[in-house]
Amino acid sequence: MAITIDRLKDLLLSMASDNAPGREFASAIAELARVGRFADLRQVLPAVVYDELWQRYQVDAEGFVEEWEHLAREMQQGFAQHARQRLTSLTRLQLAGRRVTPAWKSIQRALDSRQNDLLRAAMAAEVLDLIEPAVIRATHLRECVIGSETSEEADRYLDEATRCYFLGLFTACAVMCRSVVEEAIRQKLPEGLRRQVRSRYRNAATLGNLLHEINNNFTVTGIAPGFPKIANHVNDIGKKAVHQGLLSEDEARLCLQNAREAIQMLLDR
Repeated sequence: MAITIDRLKDLLLSMASDNAPGREFASAIAELARVGRFADLRQVLPAVVYDELWQRYQVDAEGFVEEWEHLAREMQQGFAQHARQRLTSLTRLQLAGRRVTPAWKSIQRALDSRQNDLLRAAMAAEVLDLIEPAVIRATHLRECVIGSETSEEADRYLDEATRCYFLGLFTACAVMCRSVVEEAIRQKLPEGLRRQVRSRYRNAATLGNLLHEINNNFTVTGIAPGFPKIANHVNDIGKKAVHQGLLSEDEARLCLQNAREAIQMLLDR
């Protein structure tokens, strides 16, 4: 059975709109005001809020009902976009005083402070958008099969680097690629050279430092001749990610493929 992402998106939007925080709340206020049961709100609203709404209702009862019905529609129709904006507000820098949040969004956020449906819907939509690109990226890779054991740290670094690539976090992918090659080298170095490297770099040797030591002690390490060239490619892209700016998808893919090849070359012996 084929999995249709667009169908899942439509289902998510439908569920989110039907259960938009504040929609029922706003509709209930409008309905109670419309049928003359405004006093019932005294039991569920804080006194200060009730008094303010009551004053506005007395000034223009019909306009009050229309206003809250409009709020309910906005809360439902704008929920998906508002959810995305809620998530973006957590992932981007926000300039103080730059934006004025519409009243219905403020109400929706206040009502959603415990349920977190805004964030839940936004996260679900984000994940759905990532699926198809991630599937395509996964087809560019093959299993990384090695001939000897490595550390749990190296395995976790590779897992994180690969998942970053799948999810479009290309700069983070390259940084993690550098980490996995560093860890694999540390595990592969002869014990005497490993102690020397730890002492020389005070347990903080970078991939560049490790490659320098390999070049200076090549016959001692027993590492494959083609390894330094591939590992240097990983190091170069990793340094660019850290010091020069965001990477493209092609750069991240090349870095990840080189890292996986370097690990296989290193751990096949």
